[in-house]
Amino acid sequence: MMIKPITSVNVPNLLTLIRIVMIPVIVVVYYLPWEHAGFTAAFIFMVVGFTDWLDGYLARKWDQSTPFGAFLDPVADKLMVAVALTLLVETFDSPAMTLPAMVIIGREIVISALREWMAEVGQRASVAVSYIGKVKTLIQMMAITGLLAFEPWTTLNWIAVVLLYVAAVLTLWSMLVYLRAAWPMLSENMDSGVDTQT
Repeated sequence: MMIKPITSVNVPNLLTLIRIVMIPVIVVVYYLPWEHAGFTAAFIFMVVGFTDWLDGYLARKWDQSTPFGAFLDPVADKLMVAVALTLLVETFDSPAMTLPAMVIIGREIVISALREWMAEVGQRASVAVSYIGKVKTLIQMMAITGLLAFEPWTTLNWIAVVLLYVAAVLTLWSMLVYLRAAWPMLSENMDSGVDTQT
């Protein structure tokens, strides 16, 4: 049986695929027995994170948005963040890092499930990315970059820790915004006893 080629791999989608491929590279570099391993991993994370904005910009500019890209882009982002936070939780070995990491990763799981459910009932647009979510993402990427780059509990690292807590607060806020937008549909289905589970 012949395998059909993926015809939706345009430049924006290729950038998204590169972002996923670079995740294990970041992990390997971070663990290298080298003085500048953390800084190098942070630099790669920052550059790869920039492609998140770039692929979206190019998709809109060149009118190359595809269902494949719409699916893959948030997956790449969540994988990058979850893996990076996991590295940091191990490095810090402290509740001070574990708590915001759990909040951020937990929120991503909740919102992903919410968006999937809303798509099933034809209300996907009700949980579109909000302005708060975009600000949260920017601060989160800055925080993770700083945390990867600098030794734990140094001055610059503390700044990154504070930014991560700001991102965690915005994470909860944006989750409430999404849940509030989806609540009319959620409460309607609860009242009617509709079961959308598969």
